Amino acid sequence: MVEWIISEGLTGYDEAVAFMEARAAAIAEGTAEEAIWLVEHPPLYTAGTSARIEDLTDPDRFPVYESKRGGQYTYHGPGQRVAYVMLNVAKRGRDVRCFVRQLEQWVIATLDEFNVKGEIRDGRVGVWVVRGDKPLGVTGQPQEDKIAAIGIRLRKWVSFHGISINVEPDLEHFTGIVPCGITEHGVTSLVDLGLPVTMADVDVALKRRFEEVFGSQSAPAN
Repeated sequence: MVEWIISEGLTGYDEAVAFMEARAAAIAEGTAEEAIWLVEHPPLYTAGTSARIEDLTDPDRFPVYESKRGGQYTYHGPGQRVAYVMLNVAKRGRDVRCFVRQLEQWVIATLDEFNVKGEIRDGRVGVWVVRGDKPLGVTGQPQEDKIAAIGIRLRKWVSFHGISINVEPDLEHFTGIVPCGITEHGVTSLVDLGLPVTMADVDVALKRRFEEVFGSQSAPAN
């Protein structure tokens, strides 16, 4: 069984990391069920294990947290749904690449609930959307904006950290970093795309599509 936990309000980043690490350890020991934890954070930046200091363009703007997840700099804040994924990858095939692909498929399937076509790009982490409503870029190709980020860590074959989907964050907050080290593309959200989507809508879609992708039973959400 996978327990679904939804936290109201804004969850501090240190609190989130402490919870994830404790839960992941308990899952590895067999004393706790797998869990998906849905949160929102106050505005902050996180630096993954591949972060480059030059990509933190406004270091005094929001708190910056060193994160042990993979990836580079990301922004978290109100209006962004963060799904922390604490799953036993050892019992799910011990294939990290397959697991990451499943996370990508989960995000894409969730976006599909709102008729948004999310896509993966080689060399660009995360999930992207083609912007047919914006001018062509310098290459003559349609603009592509990032709508979701993915970054995980495994300890004793249990995952933590996870995914984030931009529902209705302040997109200007992303300008304090080079998101994931990518300068030639922008950032968008479901509401920025013109969709009147709420956080509760996204939560329902995440849970429904999770079961399709991962094939796991779920315990009721808290």
